[in-house]
Amino acid sequence: MKKIFIINYNKKISIFIIIISIFMLTGCFDKQETIQYESEKTNEIGEINSMKVIINDQEYTLNLEDNKTTRELVNMLPLELNMNELNGNEKYVYLDKNFPTNSTNPKTINKGDVMLYGDDCLVIFYKTFNTSYSYTKIGHIDNLNDLGNGSIKVKLDK
Repeated sequence: MKKIFIINYNKKISIFIIIISIFMLTGCFDKQETIQYESEKTNEIGEINSMKVIINDQEYTLNLEDNKTTRELVNMLPLELNMNELNGNEKYVYLDKNFPTNSTNPKTINKGDVMLYGDDCLVIFYKTFNTSYSYTKIGHIDNLNDLGNGSIKVKLDK
């Protein structure tokens, strides 16, 4: 009778271990699916390589850099901004958010460059010139018209 009890006891332990293993494996797979889904969401944001820019009713395409600053800006879209004139070559606006930065001195600013000055000042350059200032590049607008004197209205959207 002792042998029957030991065999039944061993079977019960084996079945219990198998059931626990199945639950553990199922939990691991669920976790992997969650991690994969979260990285897919990140990739979707990272895959946005351009955005629509409307300046005084003229539509342009802003080709985006792949960096944290740009991703943060894309997460805020859509945006409507009133940008002010500065130095006869740029329009700027201070945003209500501090962005991550990776500032460098480009030495030359090109017409159409869109950059972040400091951690909260969005700048659109409409003339090419040399600079000693540092910026974090957000992207570039091809075929940008001269934006003239005074402030402008800008809409940014995906």
